[in-house]
Amino acid sequence: MYNADWEILFFMDTSEVPAPGGFALLSLSKLTEQYKKLNPMLQVPAVEIDGITLSQSLAVIQYIDETRPGPRLLPADPQKRAQVRMISDVIASGIQPLQNLYVLQKIGAEKAQWAQHFIDRGFQALEPILKLTAGKYCVGDEISMADICLVPQVYNAERFKVDVGQYPTIKRLNQTLLEIEAFIVTNPSGQPDTPVDLRA
Repeated sequence: MYNADWEILFFMDTSEVPAPGGFALLSLSKLTEQYKKLNPMLQVPAVEIDGITLSQSLAVIQYIDETRPGPRLLPADPQKRAQVRMISDVIASGIQPLQNLYVLQKIGAEKAQWAQHFIDRGFQALEPILKLTAGKYCVGDEISMADICLVPQVYNAERFKVDVGQYPTIKRLNQTLLEIEAFIVTNPSGQPDTPVDLRA
């Protein structure tokens, strides 16, 4: 999702070699220091937009939703908006941080089991919530910030061989979303710098 009015700067975890592209010629230490000025946590994303720098996905999504025209990612109805935020937070705060690259590198040899455990634990909490809130999408029949959070987390679950079939609502929603063009073109397996062994 690119708009000429704003520029996005993404960066891989600092423990990995930078992806091919614009940053490839910079040394990792120089790149790390350069990026640290944008995001002291050295995480993705960091977005320079409207003269400010934002980090953390949910803050970025909400700012764009509030300042740009187009379909709303947070419903007007306060209860539905709260449900979208709750689901997004369950994923972005309760599941994702426990199985990101930095954490898994600290875990060592047991990283796959660790990731599976925390994804399953999170999905066990998320599934009954989505049973109550879902329509065609996570909350009703309009795509929201919750859907934007769900798809990459299911991708990661599948990467760590979690049986998503145990979670029929999550699986159904993900399959529905993956038929939408915006989700197809942003799939990590189809990006220009995706390693060959991870391509779809």
